[in-house]
Amino acid sequence: MRGLARGIVLLMLICMVFSTGCAKKMVQPIGGEITPPPSQAPVVAPQPAGPEITPQPLEMPQMEGGPSAAAPVTTPGREEEIKNFEQNDVYFDFDQYTITPEGRKILAQKASFLKVHPELKVRIEGHCDERGTTEYNLALGERRANEVKKYLTFLGIADNRISTISYGEERPAVLGHNEEAWAKNRRVHLDIVGGSS
Repeated sequence: MRGLARGIVLLMLICMVFSTGCAKKMVQPIGGEITPPPSQAPVVAPQPAGPEITPQPLEMPQMEGGPSAAAPVTTPGREEEIKNFEQNDVYFDFDQYTITPEGRKILAQKASFLKVHPELKVRIEGHCDERGTTEYNLALGERRANEVKKYLTFLGIADNRISTISYGEERPAVLGHNEEAWAKNRRVHLDIVGGSS
């Protein structure tokens, strides 16, 4: 009797294992569609392969005083950008028109600005100190302006966007009759002279 009871219990356990371990098969009715049971999510058709786009989290600027102190970000206006461009002159050694390493750095920055603003045109002004004749200084100022123009075109600025003029000693940046004043007057100045706004 005990053996029969054990056999029934064992048979029941086997039936329970098989009944819970196997998924129920769905039978498709003739001429109808299979609808998923209410507990299952609908099947989504696969999308065509393409580049995967991962959304990037937005980074908020960190402000003093926490998030409530956030202020709108402002960019300098066009006039401010042009003013900054025109600020730094390129200086030359006495009686020279070769661009110094410092001058090349300044011109590289100016070329970057002009590349960002292809609608702008620039005038290059050559200047000298008061020593030498008027004719000599006009010629030296012209050489300085032309060297700067050549360097800007080398850096990728179109020739038709650049004009040159020499003022020689006529427009000193600093008044004085000493080396300190002369050094400030041996320069090339770049002005924005045209372009759509």
